[in-house]
Amino acid sequence: MKLGRLNHIGIATPSIEASIAYFRDVMGATKIHDPFDLPSQGVKVCFVDTPGENGTNGTQIELIEPLGDNSAITAFIAKNPAGGQHHMCYEVPDIHAAREEFLAMGKKVLGEPRIGAHGTLIFFVHPKDMNGVLTEIMETPKGAH
Repeated sequence: MKLGRLNHIGIATPSIEASIAYFRDVMGATKIHDPFDLPSQGVKVCFVDTPGENGTNGTQIELIEPLGDNSAITAFIAKNPAGGQHHMCYEVPDIHAAREEFLAMGKKVLGEPRIGAHGTLIFFVHPKDMNGVLTEIMETPKGAH
């Protein structure tokens, strides 16, 4: 498995609106996308762009807020009431090949590939198998980079 582009860092938050204010007012973010609900994942999502080289977009910050008590991140927020880093997401050219490679290495893959917030296939790998970090693997969006 080769390390792909770091697409985004997921930040769990009890309030996307408060987190938007933080990234805008404290961190100086100028490109903040509109929040949207992702019911299949049980979260509300908002992407904050960071600047890259030569005017390109850098790594995004993905703000994720629970959508109800059955959200996948409700327990995370319960343990971390202020929120915090939830996961890191890396791109791969072929999601199915990447999943098979992780399984062949004995890594605990959490579920089947499914559509994520960028509209491409994703899966997660358990933090115990990823140096303590919940890791999202995402198929590179078509037409990107």
